Amino acid sequence: MTPEATGVRLECDGPIATVTLCRPDVLNAQTPAMWRAMSDFSRDLPGDVRVVVVRGEGRAFSAGLDLSVAGATGPGSFAELSTLPEQECADRIAEFQAGFTWLHRPDLISVAAVQGHAIGAGFQLALACDLRVLAEDAKLSMAEVTLGLVPDLAGTKRLVELVGYSRALEICATGRRMDAAEAERIGLATLVVPTAELDGAVRDLTAGLLAGNRDAVVEIKALLAGAAGRSHADQQRAEREAQTRRLRDLAGRGE
Repeated sequence: MTPEATGVRLECDGPIATVTLCRPDVLNAQTPAMWRAMSDFSRDLPGDVRVVVVRGEGRAFSAGLDLSVAGATGPGSFAELSTLPEQECADRIAEFQAGFTWLHRPDLISVAAVQGHAIGAGFQLALACDLRVLAEDAKLSMAEVTLGLVPDLAGTKRLVELVGYSRALEICATGRRMDAAEAERIGLATLVVPTAELDGAVRDLTAGLLAGNRDAVVEIKALLAGAAGRSHADQQRAEREAQTRRLRDLAGRGE
């Protein structure tokens, strides 16, 4: 399907892929069609892509779920999901989550370029990325509670990992909005820049990510991503094993 039909497009330029939400007239409000398209992008990426940048067209990253779709009666609407057997409903939500979780892939580093609103599903899309560059005008909110819902697009664990349980609970249970300065202070933002400098900051960050040896970066991401679930001894063993692989590869003795 075309970007006009799905509301999201994928563009690849060598090792950089850019995912752009392209519904600026509705502040890039998200739909199930967008989530399915984003899930498909993972299979469409050329093998030389190392960095994925996720951004929104226009003045907002994403204002969240498109309530005009969710409140209708067609596929993906709340009304339709509520009529499904419990397991079928959960399976459908798993398909939606796949549009976000591919950004966790170990062979990629994903960067969210966030300007304006990142609300609900928009906040969770930013959380799905490894790094977040925020413009000073960014406003973030996990607003699902205001609809009587829970965040279900793979954002809860990432939020707890970044800010801790107590702060994550406060953010999700109140649905309040936070600005870029607070997001940086509590660890949600990798970098905050003036709005006019967002594109340049993302380019500079991407260049830095691409400057390192690809296999070393993949090993580093795996070490850091798994660290929270390992003991000190297990993490040290993982470091030793990763370094052994790197040494053998650099000496031409890798598999």
